[in-house]
Amino acid sequence: MRSVEEIIDLFHDLDRDTKLDLLLDYSKKLPEIPERYQNTEQKETHRVHECQTPVSLWVDLIEGKIQIYADVPKESPTVRGFLSILSEIFNGAPPAVVIEAPQDILSRTGLDHTLGMMRLQGLNAIYQRVKSAARMAESPDRN
Repeated sequence: MRSVEEIIDLFHDLDRDTKLDLLLDYSKKLPEIPERYQNTEQKETHRVHECQTPVSLWVDLIEGKIQIYADVPKESPTVRGFLSILSEIFNGAPPAVVIEAPQDILSRTGLDHTLGMMRLQGLNAIYQRVKSAARMAESPDRN
């Protein structure tokens, strides 16, 4: 498990092609979603509509720790790679770690200059969905 700062440091000074290669490496590490999330209704309910890629995202709280699951087509390696990075950083962390993570992770890693504007909008929406779920998990009014 790497911290947000370790991921930022890992990507920040790389050239564009190396960043893309690293994202491709990460895309191969995205875990499969659990069987309970593999039906069409679940995928549609958890779809990130702001993303052009058909992404379904679940952020669970298990024993007080965040667990991210995502269904992303293999044909979308940059999105898969980003979700794999978020999983590496946040899976097993308390919600506070997600909440306190920097808002500008894409610019701090330099991925904002590597990926297109449409892709960035989708990745930002994914990241905000993860942060929002962590805030809800941390809320004392949570059921």
